[in-house]
Amino acid sequence: MKIDTFSFSGRKAIIRVDFNVPLNSQFEITDDSRIRAAIPTIEKITSQGGAVILMSHLGRPKSGPEDKYSLKHLIPHLSSLLQQPVQFADDCIGESAIQLSKNLQPGEVLLLENLRFYKEEEKGDAEFAKKLANLADVYVNDAFGTAHRAHASTTIISNYFPDDKLFGYVIENELNSIDKVLHQASGPFTAILGGAKVSTKITIIESLMDKVDNLIIGGGMMFTFAKALGGKIGSSLVEDDKLELALEILQMAEQKNVKIYLPTDTIVGDSFSKDAKTGLFAMNDIPDGWMGLDTGPETNKTFSEVIRSSKTILWNGPMGVFEFPAFETGTRKIAEAIADATASGAFSLVGGGDSVAAIHQFELADQVSYVSTGGGALLEYIEGKILPGIEAIRGNNS
Repeated sequence: MKIDTFSFSGRKAIIRVDFNVPLNSQFEITDDSRIRAAIPTIEKITSQGGAVILMSHLGRPKSGPEDKYSLKHLIPHLSSLLQQPVQFADDCIGESAIQLSKNLQPGEVLLLENLRFYKEEEKGDAEFAKKLANLADVYVNDAFGTAHRAHASTTIISNYFPDDKLFGYVIENELNSIDKVLHQASGPFTAILGGAKVSTKITIIESLMDKVDNLIIGGGMMFTFAKALGGKIGSSLVEDDKLELALEILQMAEQKNVKIYLPTDTIVGDSFSKDAKTGLFAMNDIPDGWMGLDTGPETNKTFSEVIRSSKTILWNGPMGVFEFPAFETGTRKIAEAIADATASGAFSLVGGGDSVAAIHQFELADQVSYVSTGGGALLEYIEGKILPGIEAIRGNNS
């Protein structure tokens, strides 16, 4: 069932959204992109004469309700985005949720309190899921960021809607975009992987080896490769127990005819801080006392050329410590090259928390084909794992 062809008229839809947004000390939202992403799904249902009940988690409350994790803080901004008042139930399964849901009229929107105020949510408790299900006639999952968790609101609840469960636009777009990269890629296909550790990316690297033409490696994990190849890396981050693995990855790439691009130079600092003294060294010849914190100009030129000549691009993980201005250039150059390639007709997917933060920081999010809202879920999907939240709906509807 597709959201575009489903009739919501006169029905109450409970939507699992991902409103896990950052708040400052005044409880103001500092990045509303996840909320904005859900607006088209909400408006599609209300415009058809359906009523909407929204449920989400926020943060990691330890034991029951905590004011700083209350979803009530989102009400003013959500009401403003929807241009209509949003009702609030101060308990997601309590009397207020039951009464407000019962009285909800077509076109109206209700937000339930934080699901994780109940331990049963993360435990995937069936009774808890049933109480949520009883509030509505239709279940819509639009929270891709939590689709890899078998929680009550993402997976178990779907059992109570055997014939009335579907994805919202966020998940539909995510799956279409990822499937396009993984199964319908035009070549050359380039994957760019950054981040700190080889160990966290190994399954992604392995699953991409049969799909990509080029694999660009940056971030902290580049030093594990440099050391494995006999280079001097100073005090740079390294996984000494993964040196053999790094060599195996290079060998695998050779066997599968995948071109691996490793940095040739690096911007270094004498400490991990924004005020560190900086220098430029060859990737395999970093003196003691210096740590590599970004890719260097020669590397950036090579990487950018590869990206600009690609037709499909997947980016996960920054090239350096882009949060510090002195070490942001490598990541910025990647983002700019992806934007250029996209403008020339390439399909580009950016995903994983830090890459998403970077593409927003450099104000290039609207110049790539798709920015994923799911960090862990995206990576697990690329790895070929079954995501419980996706399977719960696709299982009977595929």
